[in-house]
Amino acid sequence: MDFKTLYSVVADDFDAVNRFITARLDTNVPMIREVGEYIVGSGGKRLRPLVAVLAARACGYRGQHHVHVAAIIEFLHTATLLHDDVVDESDMRRGRPTVNAVWGNAASVLVGDFLISRAFQLVVEVGDLTLMDILADSTNIISEGEVLQLINCRDPATTEERYMRVIHHKTAKMFESAAETGAVLGLGAEQPTLRRSLAAYGRHLGIAFQLVDDVLDYVGDADELGKNVGDDLAEGKPTLPLIHAMRVGTPAQASLIRDAILKGGLDHLDDILAIVRDSGGLEYTMEQARKQTELALAELVGLAPSPYRDTLEALAREAVSRQF
Repeated sequence: MDFKTLYSVVADDFDAVNRFITARLDTNVPMIREVGEYIVGSGGKRLRPLVAVLAARACGYRGQHHVHVAAIIEFLHTATLLHDDVVDESDMRRGRPTVNAVWGNAASVLVGDFLISRAFQLVVEVGDLTLMDILADSTNIISEGEVLQLINCRDPATTEERYMRVIHHKTAKMFESAAETGAVLGLGAEQPTLRRSLAAYGRHLGIAFQLVDDVLDYVGDADELGKNVGDDLAEGKPTLPLIHAMRVGTPAQASLIRDAILKGGLDHLDDILAIVRDSGGLEYTMEQARKQTELALAELVGLAPSPYRDTLEALAREAVSRQF
């Protein structure tokens, strides 16, 4: 099952989500509307909103607030991407120029702020304090993750533990919130254990997804990835393949990687690619991703059988078999 097939189970719901996102991006400020339309057409997979919708339906939800929640998740996620691209000075995302490359850094930051504020307007519309608590907490933790990544950037002493903390805060937390908010809609105050299981599912899925991204940064196809191979290294980000290669490689190999992280850039990309490959860095990272996938699948045991549960399982498996 590929990503496109995964959406078919909730096709009507997702059509409603996409229409809702487009409607709520509307504003009297032309630049916001223009940038919003550009973002909507950027071709993102919208996995986090998908998780929210699937979790809600898998937990028996039959209302309409899952559309609000999915849009909230997408707005918050998109805001983090806009801010990320400014911090990283990125000029390409999903195969297209970034918003900051087209409109400038100021527009990218301010439209990101608009999306965050619009997301919390939608939270108020739903009017569920539990959802507000989850989303406010996750937004704060994601912001902490951005700062943690900034601290680790160009620091070759970054440990696996420190890096995994960044992944949890920066990437996995939004997946976790998507699954948990969907579960809250379906379960309410009942079955808190199942709600925690859905949150854990999202957390493990998000970690697996990011670890695979780390691998694809060194072996992926630039056209399919929508970004250049080696971008993480160019930005001086010590991701898990590099951390593992420094840990098990020769002193000379570790020194080369350390210098590359310190300086950024791609002067020794081919040599570092060979070191990462020969040291088993890619296999080690994929093995950690597979372990996270198994942990995610184990959290779905308490869900009643349904096409939605099946799709959550398929999504976890697809996360580690994808090529982009």
